[in-house]
Amino acid sequence: MELLNYLLFAEINATPNSPEWLIDLAIFIANDLIAIIPLLILGLWFWGPRHQLHMQRELVVKATIALSFAMSATTAIGMLLPYERPFASGIGYTFLIHVPDSSFPSDHGTAIFTFALAFLCWHRNWSGILLMIVAAAIAWSRIFLGVHWPLDMLGSFLVSLVGCLFAQLLWNLFGEGIAGLLTRLYHFLFAFPIRKGWVQE
Repeated sequence: MELLNYLLFAEINATPNSPEWLIDLAIFIANDLIAIIPLLILGLWFWGPRHQLHMQRELVVKATIALSFAMSATTAIGMLLPYERPFASGIGYTFLIHVPDSSFPSDHGTAIFTFALAFLCWHRNWSGILLMIVAAAIAWSRIFLGVHWPLDMLGSFLVSLVGCLFAQLLWNLFGEGIAGLLTRLYHFLFAFPIRKGWVQE
């Protein structure tokens, strides 16, 4: 597995001969495309067709639970089983400034894979597939720029799967109570913008 990890990294990692435009594109994907997560969470919760709002908000809550679990697991794994990043090991080329902390699993990879899997599981296939393409692009960019190993992204995907499974199990047990509590809290905190029609009830 380690040998395959090194070989795949060598194939994907950019070099000084790589096109400058491709490196710039990868930096944008690696740093900025992750913003799609909070934007979609806010958009799906606050706005949408009235008949779809319940489903959208359920998706948001499940995705947030899955994300919280997956990111906590990623942090714990990084602390218990630290793994050097490629540049910390003196391997390959690096085109993105990053602290030399543990690379396995990837935080960015875990976040976007969890979100993509949440859409695949609880929304629509087409939206899940689109987000999975975004996730693959982010995973590629961070390997390409030399701050992650391919194995980091595989680990992120697996942790994301477990996060979504945990969220579904929790929802099966306590979903109705969680939904009711969050709805009451939302109506209390956002009473003014709801009355003004700025956001949906």
